[in-house]
Amino acid sequence: MADSKRGGIRGNERVAGWLFVTPVVAVLGLFLVVPILMALWVSLTDWNGQGSPFRSGVPFAGLDNYTGLFTDDGLARQNFMTSIRNNAYYVAAVVPLQTLLALGLALVVNNRLLKGKGFFRTAFYFPSVTSSVAISVVFLFMFSNSGAINEILGFVGVNGPQWFADPRGVLHLALGAVGLVDVSAPPAALTDHGVLGLTWWDWSSGPSVAMCAIIALVVWTTSGTFMLMFLAALQNIPGQLDEAGLVDGATRWQRLRFITLPQLRPTMFLVLTLGLIGSWQVFDQIYVMSQGNPAKTTLTPAYLSYRTAFRDFDYGSGAAISFVLFLIIIVLTLLQRRALRERP
Repeated sequence: MADSKRGGIRGNERVAGWLFVTPVVAVLGLFLVVPILMALWVSLTDWNGQGSPFRSGVPFAGLDNYTGLFTDDGLARQNFMTSIRNNAYYVAAVVPLQTLLALGLALVVNNRLLKGKGFFRTAFYFPSVTSSVAISVVFLFMFSNSGAINEILGFVGVNGPQWFADPRGVLHLALGAVGLVDVSAPPAALTDHGVLGLTWWDWSSGPSVAMCAIIALVVWTTSGTFMLMFLAALQNIPGQLDEAGLVDGATRWQRLRFITLPQLRPTMFLVLTLGLIGSWQVFDQIYVMSQGNPAKTTLTPAYLSYRTAFRDFDYGSGAAISFVLFLIIIVLTLLQRRALRERP
């Protein structure tokens, strides 16, 4: 009786609670925690996929699979750093573009004067529920040398690029177009020095033309999902706030900046976090459209991990790449959370 008056959990309630959550804990432990621990062990070995990775004959590599990605001069570090560079440019383009597009679409659909809201919501969301493999194949045909994109560019007198054959970065192409650098003979200061296995010229290349096509695909297919999140948040903002701003003489932009966007901070954090995680884990579009080509300019850590493990049969290095990618996502998510936290 005393325990119930204090509002504490009684013994039978505690037992009942554990009985309810035990099946979920068991499933998560069996199909999530245990595989992660097994993969962590594999990353510390030189397992080649033959037999069990836990048998006594498997060579133990320790941290060599990890240090090889950062310190050892060789193809493994070059490939990994190339994938990090490619994915960094990919994230820098995809996350802001898909967030801005999703927010813009949500604001359009949430407009009270818009007719046919159901149609537009469905139309904007439809790419998100379509198979990514099917859409990737369609985009592959659209951006081929004789595809629809180059045909449209030809009508306006522009020679379309060979989207999936040109390994040059768009930043290099832009600098070369305005005459700031000679792409065929880059500055020696940028090609003779570098960090982590890549020259400064390689780090500053920007996404390749092929990667830009993949970026366009991903932004188009993911914005619909994030639009719904923003739309739900917009519909939960009290209408009185916007009306009060209107009465005070605030313009539409001022109401958006000082009333709407601050109310969307939690949703903005969710969208940016999901976008960051998804963009660092990009795999299926790379696998279908380019498989890392041309010249490894669309190679990403997720695809490199798959290729290293299942094509090169170096499961230890492949697992190590996946755990490094996991740490990158965790660190960037924490930094993003810190940047978007509420200021006192």
